[in-house]
Amino acid sequence: MSNEKPILFKDDMIRAILEGRKTQTRRIVPEWQRPSLTHDGDRYISIAQRHPRWGFGVFGKTEDECMANYNDEYASLCPFGKPGDRLWVRETFADEAGGTRKFPGEHIYYRADGDGVDLQGGCWTPSIHMPRWASRITLEVTGVRVERLQDISERDSREEGARFELAEIDSVRLGAEASHRGGFQNLWQRINGPDSWYANPWVWVIKFKRIDQEAKAA
Repeated sequence: MSNEKPILFKDDMIRAILEGRKTQTRRIVPEWQRPSLTHDGDRYISIAQRHPRWGFGVFGKTEDECMANYNDEYASLCPFGKPGDRLWVRETFADEAGGTRKFPGEHIYYRADGDGVDLQGGCWTPSIHMPRWASRITLEVTGVRVERLQDISERDSREEGARFELAEIDSVRLGAEASHRGGFQNLWQRINGPDSWYANPWVWVIKFKRIDQEAKAA
């Protein structure tokens, strides 16, 4: 039986999902799961699973070797979902019925749909406060892995929904060419801050497919 978890997306990423341009998302590895040196300084450890009784860690001589465990054996321990799990998308919305009709319908508006949305004096509710019943997008996780942020390929950048742009880091270089990877760098920095790309954090790569409303209700 699959699990179901909420996940937040910005408006432009909502549009990319709806248009079929986005089938991946990268989320920073939680602090407790990041590799660190053991007490003896001889190897690295990542807390693979936190549990008072069943918790355990994975090890490696280097950070890369340590985190490779998730791609080889422990990908199911991704805190954002494992293959087969479902993610229901939270986005900025407005509910003109005040929650009296607990299902998506004509009284629910989504900011990602554009400036043409008429709230008739209402106001937007932040995505973090969206209840499950108001969500219009459900995703099924098809794959997970761990990698460094800057290891993203051109193909994966395109599947992240990134536009074809010149990366900021290349903007002062003579002859620099635009790419989807450059667009992803700019996108990441807009969401996470100007220095976030250069920090090159470990990230969970979550691949997904959108589930039709009919299939979701089945």
